[in-house]
Amino acid sequence: MAAMVTDTPKLILLFSGKRKSGKDYITDLIHKRLGSEVCCILRLSAPLKEQYARERGLDYEELLGSGQYKEQYRADMIAWGERRRTQDPGFFCRLVTRGATQPVWIVSDARRLSDLQWFWREYPSQSRCVRVEASEDTRRDRGWEFTPGIDDAESECGLDHGVHFDWVICNDSDASPLEEQLQGLLALAQDKARAGVS
Repeated sequence: MAAMVTDTPKLILLFSGKRKSGKDYITDLIHKRLGSEVCCILRLSAPLKEQYARERGLDYEELLGSGQYKEQYRADMIAWGERRRTQDPGFFCRLVTRGATQPVWIVSDARRLSDLQWFWREYPSQSRCVRVEASEDTRRDRGWEFTPGIDDAESECGLDHGVHFDWVICNDSDASPLEEQLQGLLALAQDKARAGVS
């Protein structure tokens, strides 16, 4: 099937949540359901990590993973990214959206109010905020442990308050099945995608 190419996105799903809440798992699940001709996943951290790796002589592919390599550079990478954002709040947003042509964009890692504000300003009618939540116990089971300077920094706490979320997905083991929680969101995405190519 040929890709559905549009001039502008019809729907942008801006995902946020704490480390090990399951953002990547859920956004990958949505992408699989909708298909790559309908949607793309945009990771704001990807251009950040690519530029950071280039400037520091590090392994970009390893920084994209979820292992120890990324964790050992996380604090410095966050500080470096903050300096870039201070100079130009939309820097990483512009980089990640360049070339995206599908009608539905999934931003898998919105972390700061400035990220949301850029999308709200550039795409006011298309942007929807989605929060992925998981308890600390669940996150610990997935390998999380509180790290000062990371888990209390803006990159983890910047969207904890003052943001209206269009959807809140509970990703604990005892929560409603994800398929049930995602039904309305998937239906909206499919409707928007169809409208975008009709």
